[in-house]
Amino acid sequence: MQTAAHILVGLVAALHAYILVLEMFLWERAPGRGLSGFDAEMARATAPLAANQGLYNGFLSAGLVWGLIAADPTGYRAQIFFLSCVVVAGVYGGVTANRRILLAQALPGAIALAVVLAAG
Repeated sequence: MQTAAHILVGLVAALHAYILVLEMFLWERAPGRGLSGFDAEMARATAPLAANQGLYNGFLSAGLVWGLIAADPTGYRAQIFFLSCVVVAGVYGGVTANRRILLAQALPGAIALAVVLAAG
């Protein structure tokens, strides 16, 4: 169960690192515009906001990686904290911005959190 938990935490960390890249560096290009659905003008206008969001996603990813490499109990607690942050951010984004965020962010975070807690 511990191995499954680590794999899921790693996948959530990788997802948030990918979101960082999309939002900070590719927002005005095809991959970022595909994510947002914005035309070139709107992507350009919202690029600073997207970069800020990307930075936050990077912090989530870094925290999850820290949770994987830190010795327990710190690593375990960091995983729980950062996965909880992922779930809260995903639910908030899903409610306020786009329902897809519930499936793309909150659900993977919640699954990983459940497995981490079960592996306890």
